[in-house]
Amino acid sequence: MELSDPYNITYKGIYAVADRKNEHVEIMEHSSCYGGSAWALYHYSKSPLVIRGRAVGDMMRYLVRIGSIPLDLRSSVAAAGIESVIVDGDEIEITYSGLGGGGVGATTCRAYAAGVLRCRLSESGGGKRASGTIVVPRRERVLVGIDNTDSKEVGATWTLAHNIATAVDSLERKYISHTLVQLFPVPEKTQNCVGTVLEFACTRGAKKELLDTICEGLEKYSVSNETGMVALSDFEASALMEYSRLCRSRMITKELAIETARDNGVEICIDGKGIIGALAAIPWFSRNDESVVL
Repeated sequence: MELSDPYNITYKGIYAVADRKNEHVEIMEHSSCYGGSAWALYHYSKSPLVIRGRAVGDMMRYLVRIGSIPLDLRSSVAAAGIESVIVDGDEIEITYSGLGGGGVGATTCRAYAAGVLRCRLSESGGGKRASGTIVVPRRERVLVGIDNTDSKEVGATWTLAHNIATAVDSLERKYISHTLVQLFPVPEKTQNCVGTVLEFACTRGAKKELLDTICEGLEKYSVSNETGMVALSDFEASALMEYSRLCRSRMITKELAIETARDNGVEICIDGKGIIGALAAIPWFSRNDESVVL
């Protein structure tokens, strides 16, 4: 056996989206070792800057306030955390600190992940307290709702949406999550009446190409004449939840969907009747366990 780097497990990727006022950031860490990331999630969630930490599949997600607060690290109970998050133009600087193995995670494990532009590291491992600062691009969240791509004979919207998202995935337009959203079972449904929302974290200028490419994929592979695709570029989408709950409880009109999209800054990319469910899927991004329950 030959291990090239026995005391390092590099994260697959680290990405960060900021709100429009640069007051909050969501840090998303794509884990290579869920056990280590689950340990970090427990400890990091105690950091004063962290509002909420959660795992979505193998993605650890931290909603944080902008700022810098030194950590009072204590072995076993508060052994690692996020010490600083600063937005500087098109970049976000994140500083982690930890004790022992937590210090290894705070430094080398994160420093060489995909998406990291540069880093500053202290020594780590053994009984040391260690700190690591990484710089990542400032990204915007782009949510894409899709519905009605299949027919009663062939297809499934959620599979086509995922395969297109995987095909367009890149460091500039990172595919973050895929969420199925149960909708009210209208008579026109193919079978299960489920919409899909895709979540991307895009660097500056990457959104247009992303949406154009997804549209091309849907137009090429959809087998329905009523395909709907909508897109929202925003940190969160709670303003659409009232519409979504209505859509998940009864039949509504396409006209209401168009009006709601216009009032909430949502772009209608493909305007088939599927925009009704596509729009309803948007606010459920990354809430996979809740969204499947009608």
